[in-house]
Amino acid sequence: MSDEGYIVEYIVIGNSIKATAIDPMTLKEVSVIGAVNTPKEQLAKLAIRKLIYVIKKENKN
Repeated sequence: MSDEGYIVEYIVIGNSIKATAIDPMTLKEVSVIGAVNTPKEQLAKLAIRKLIYVIKKENKN
């Protein structure tokens, strides 16, 4: 799944789901984990917000 140019992938781990967001330009990636019944769209938005935060933080240094 791609959202706003980011790649998001999901992996189910027991009762949890891991969403990993990847920025193809910088090759940075971050992950978030939620309950398996959490909507994938919600996990994707959270992972993308976290990715944007990490990229902006690294660009300030």
